[in-house]
Amino acid sequence: MGYRIAVAGATGNVGREMLNILAERQFPADEVVALASRKSLGTEVSYGDTTLKTKDLDTFDFTGFDIALFAIGSGPTKEYAPKAAKAGCVVIDNSSLYRYEPDIPLIVPEVNPDAIEGYKNRNIIANPNCSTAQMVVALKPLHDRAKIKRVVVSTYQSVSGAGKEGADELWDQTKAIYNPTVEVEPSKFQRQIAFNVIPQIDVFMEDGSTKEEWKMVVETKKIVDPSIKVTATCVRVPVFVGHSEAVNIETEEFLDEDEARDILREAPGIMVVDKREDGGYTTPIECVGDFATFVSRIRQDGTIENGLNFWCVSDNLRKGAALNAVQIAELLGNRVLQKG
Repeated sequence: MGYRIAVAGATGNVGREMLNILAERQFPADEVVALASRKSLGTEVSYGDTTLKTKDLDTFDFTGFDIALFAIGSGPTKEYAPKAAKAGCVVIDNSSLYRYEPDIPLIVPEVNPDAIEGYKNRNIIANPNCSTAQMVVALKPLHDRAKIKRVVVSTYQSVSGAGKEGADELWDQTKAIYNPTVEVEPSKFQRQIAFNVIPQIDVFMEDGSTKEEWKMVVETKKIVDPSIKVTATCVRVPVFVGHSEAVNIETEEFLDEDEARDILREAPGIMVVDKREDGGYTTPIECVGDFATFVSRIRQDGTIENGLNFWCVSDNLRKGAALNAVQIAELLGNRVLQKG
């Protein structure tokens, strides 16, 4: 006996990826329903070898469904998630709406699986921000060994993190550069993204940080350890898929780079590609479509007593969003719901 699953936002980038991953990982589902807004009603989406026609989220009855994967943004989630939860369906939400509420668990299954029990509070589980998810997968095993005191991270985030409009803008601007008769003004991003980098993701806050940077700080503390100090600089780069991060950590205990490399090789969800030669590391292109979080360039930081640097790359549409949501659903099924 399998689960009845609803995917809300099934026509978007993340929603489609959720359906792909449910099929790829052979999630034990007896029924999968694709939900979308009324304007997308009837749109066909792929689920493994089958095609699903989207149903109207506005009128859908979640009664009898076990899990709903939400990829519809904070506004619609605020309206529909409580309805699904009240109907007895556990919501796994990809938006930022519930991440910072103390009674709702924020989960990365490789890092804090025990937090899954907190779903009972409101029948809702939050999926973390894409940039946070891949970083904490790498931080947790190192934290368990040597206790991380401080993290300094600079991100290089792909345009797909801003949705289809972000990818379209990069594509259109890139073409326009080679066609001087065409000009594509920025609309999704604050500046031209083609052949450029933009040191702003989300809105600015009073202290000068952006909300994306604030998210990484708050979410890392909630998922890994509230005592960790985190400072982040988040940058949008002209890459279609795949977020990269340059991470510096300071630990309480000394951690040798070779031991760190061995720890990460054994850690769940991580692939270490770290050869000290030309090309001996992973870039966003190689991570696209993969489940793993890739770690490279592991090395001692000699400027502080107990410091390490590493490079971290992951498919943001997967581990940063859809994959993590499906992994939460798997965890929920294995630990709590346990059908069949």
